[in-house]
Amino acid sequence: MINKRPTFSVVAPVYNEEQLIEEFCQRTSAALEPLGEPFEIVLVNDGSRDRSPELMREINRRDPRVKVVYFSKNFGHQLAITAGTDYAQGCAVVVIDSDLQDPPEVIPELIAKWREGYEVVYAVRAEREGETWFKTMTAALFYRLIIKITSVNIPVDTGDFRLMDRKVVDSLARIREHHRFMRGLSVWVGFKQAGVPYRRHARKAGDTKYPLRKMLKFALDGITSFSYLPLQLATYLGFITAAISMTFLIAVVIMRLLYTGNPTDSAFYGQASTLAMVLFLGAVQLVSIGIIGEYVGRIYDEVKGRPLYIVSDALGFDDEHKPYGLRTQE
Repeated sequence: MINKRPTFSVVAPVYNEEQLIEEFCQRTSAALEPLGEPFEIVLVNDGSRDRSPELMREINRRDPRVKVVYFSKNFGHQLAITAGTDYAQGCAVVVIDSDLQDPPEVIPELIAKWREGYEVVYAVRAEREGETWFKTMTAALFYRLIIKITSVNIPVDTGDFRLMDRKVVDSLARIREHHRFMRGLSVWVGFKQAGVPYRRHARKAGDTKYPLRKMLKFALDGITSFSYLPLQLATYLGFITAAISMTFLIAVVIMRLLYTGNPTDSAFYGQASTLAMVLFLGAVQLVSIGIIGEYVGRIYDEVKGRPLYIVSDALGFDDEHKPYGLRTQE
């Protein structure tokens, strides 16, 4: 039974979740066992600094259905999801966070939708407990913004909690870009998609893994992965600046031609206006260079050709097992 290819794989990144990892595995197993089909839980240790690695090793000893992939260091949440889907062997792969804000009890609902023929089933946050108004507001604004500026119609009020058919996972395995926005990529690949509403719970223990700094970086990765608008914005700023400068120049010429008093009394005399325009132009240039630099930096990361992640150990997999997702690249 253990060696049989699982029907379902549950992929969960883990970063400093020693207080919740046991409960997560118990609740996930309890949600899947009534389905009567083989399953696996693939935990990806993303460089945890607490007791999570030891606890996952113990859980694997007790239940071989729980498999563990250990990163050599912290590579980040999106790359942990990538590694999990690379190693997952199931016909359907569910991605879920291990902090229990996304309840594992919703997984059978996603599976039921999958059985109807949908190849990507995403969980829609109908209610969000324990989140500040700032986080709720900024999340809503971000998704509505990214829909407007990209051609990828990412469902509003969704996260990484979703089920993907094997053909979707194999398609994602061929995409090896470093700055990954998985919820966008899972929509970009296409296929038949549907949503299932659920109530997102408040965090029971531990700290959020997405403070403001990481949220901003995550949003930037999402925008630059699917939109050229920031680059176009630099061009627009150039035209706007040129128009303002030309208008100002014409106004200065006209005022000086029409002004009959002492030139030193004129508001357009001297270097103050010139200095203001130079500073404004310099600011626009720096903003434009910064935007271009973001894209150039991402190009630099890609051309270096470094691996997305490095695995130091993997528990529960056969010795000859090669990550299923990675085999699709050969």
